[in-house]
Amino acid sequence: MSVVLVTGPTAGIGKSLAYKFAERGYDLFLVARRLDRLKEIALDIEKKFNVNVEVLQSDLKNKNSPKEIYDYSRKTKLDVEILVLNAGYQHNKTLHEVSLDDEEDCLRVLGLSVIMQTKLYLKDFIKRGGGKVLVVSSVAGFAPASPRYAVLYGPVKTFMNRFVEAINAAYNRENINATALCPGFTVTEFHSVSGTQKQMDKVPSFMKMSADDVAEAGINGLFKNKQIVIPGLVYKFLVNTLRFLPNGLVKFIGNKVAGGRYE
Repeated sequence: MSVVLVTGPTAGIGKSLAYKFAERGYDLFLVARRLDRLKEIALDIEKKFNVNVEVLQSDLKNKNSPKEIYDYSRKTKLDVEILVLNAGYQHNKTLHEVSLDDEEDCLRVLGLSVIMQTKLYLKDFIKRGGGKVLVVSSVAGFAPASPRYAVLYGPVKTFMNRFVEAINAAYNRENINATALCPGFTVTEFHSVSGTQKQMDKVPSFMKMSADDVAEAGINGLFKNKQIVIPGLVYKFLVNTLRFLPNGLVKFIGNKVAGGRYE
């Protein structure tokens, strides 16, 4: 059976994606920092869906992690067909307050690890006649950059969206397709862990989505070979409308619906 590799599957959108792929009958290869949570989730998925789940403890802040993940999958003869590159976090600090090492770690997880993992598996995908890459991005990739916290988060997500575009341009002819899943505010532990829960609490309820709904939209879009998936009608409207508005007006609206993001 083909295998889906999921990074960051121990909570939030990544966890929902792992469960939904298992529900569709896929074996899984789960990678995260927290081995106890990995084992717990793997056991639960195996019991519920009768699929095989392989786990690996690896920290994507480490530049050797993508190669470690790839080598493990080759060693254990996992036929990885789909990459789900979900791991991520952000700094709740201004740019100058984040140390160089911490900034590099964050950029490695959000960006470089995505590129390196994709590069490592491309030859395998070509050899097997195709493959898919699902990059968990964000609607922040379409919005003005935040001046206060997580300054680089949106710009990196913009880059990830373009990276997906580049993969499709270069490898669609090899039956390799990439999708950027761009959710808006999603109810997960991401915000409490990253120190932005207060901002999240200010977001109107109609702007919030569940991780399960985001994951379902992402998987459906992936199998339809969509390049960009924006879950939720509200966010589809915002992304397709706000880009035509003056930047100042966009920031004004953002302050009203995004917890003062641009104050």
